[in-house]
Amino acid sequence: MDEKKFLVDRFEADRGRLRAAAYRMLGSSAEADDAVQEAWLRLGRSDTAGIGNLSGWLTTVVARICLDMLRARKSRREEAWGPHVPEPASLNDHAEQEAMLADSVGAALLIVLETLTPAERLAFVLHDMFAVPFDEIAPIVDRSPEAARQLASRARRRVQGARTAADADRSAQRGVVEAFLAASRGGDFEALLAVLDPDVVFRADAAAVQLGSLAEIRGAAAVANTFKGRAIGAQPAFVDEGFGLIVEVGGKLHVILRLTISDGKIDEVQAIADPDHLGKIDFTLFDQV
Repeated sequence: MDEKKFLVDRFEADRGRLRAAAYRMLGSSAEADDAVQEAWLRLGRSDTAGIGNLSGWLTTVVARICLDMLRARKSRREEAWGPHVPEPASLNDHAEQEAMLADSVGAALLIVLETLTPAERLAFVLHDMFAVPFDEIAPIVDRSPEAARQLASRARRRVQGARTAADADRSAQRGVVEAFLAASRGGDFEALLAVLDPDVVFRADAAAVQLGSLAEIRGAAAVANTFKGRAIGAQPAFVDEGFGLIVEVGGKLHVILRLTISDGKIDEVQAIADPDHLGKIDFTLFDQV
């Protein structure tokens, strides 16, 4: 096998891992692709005879490229537009790579990572997500191994703090859903008002309208009257990335009520009954968790 083909094969074998690392560090699919492509170009310009661990070498090169990009982004942000907003991992032909990204990096984590310094972010991602030793991280961030360890430790505390806050918020939102369902089942108008935003909006798709729903209802009183005593057969559930109520008839999914919650109040209820749409929604009942 000639050297060029060998390098191509080795690089392609590492591409998914390198792109996953770059995406975690940058929060941008396009920039992750750019970083990986630049690593390939640098590999082509390097004397590979002296590289003992090609995968490790590539990881280091991608990390250095990402660090430069993060520092340049920080400089541009201070001069111009404000905070960078992480992009979701896009869907493309690299299905296996994208599945890896979606499974390992949530939007919430990326937003937390945006609050870290470039060096903190790099140290945390490389060590905690890729098990790269601090001895190898240190020269990339121009620190001693102990200083690199401290960078990762500070980043870890901030990430864990954000996750704790997110878990607490999710628990509170679950309580709102359960309170809404209990009030609806019990026909308690005042209790319904207590969990509804004054400007709450109820919307129904065409299939739900055919089942007897109004297409749109606005205001807490109107929505409370709509649900008063009507959720007897509903079950609370996690719906996709949020919360909702599931209504089944004869063991078959009939309607999903998707609830949007802000500041401890439900500010939107979306009734979905279209069979095609229902089939694309993931949900897990509370009592199955």
